Amino acid sequence: MAENKDIHHEGVVKTVEGNFIVVEILNQSSCSSCHAKGVCSMGDQKIKEVEVENRGFNLYIPGERVNVIMKRSLGFKALWISYVIPLIILLVLLLTLSALNIPELTIGISVIAAISLYYLIIRLLRSRLMRDFVFVIEKIQK
Repeated sequence: MAENKDIHHEGVVKTVEGNFIVVEILNQSSCSSCHAKGVCSMGDQKIKEVEVENRGFNLYIPGERVNVIMKRSLGFKALWISYVIPLIILLVLLLTLSALNIPELTIGISVIAAISLYYLIIRLLRSRLMRDFVFVIEKIQK
């Protein structure tokens, strides 16, 4: 059996504005199906908004249920950009500066500055990254 290469999330169309559709996705933790989730603080739910390019093939209306689809490989790329690379920067700086007997306060400030610079660069490259991370939506058949 072939492995599915896409990540699917069910969402609701929030707004349709020109060339973009904003879709709300309810991101549930793994224990969301538990019968005790109402009294447990571990059962967190987060609402995320995804902006999807409206290719004009289908008409979408606010409140409509849709599937948001992204390639699995893009999920791994996002993981690397947002978590793994900053962790590597942190560890390299921490270990290198510690080996050079730099004071801890200076090491802490340097690590925070380097990670902040990294995320600032990611923010400045946002439009380029948005071209790589393409979401597609499809209507849910009733």
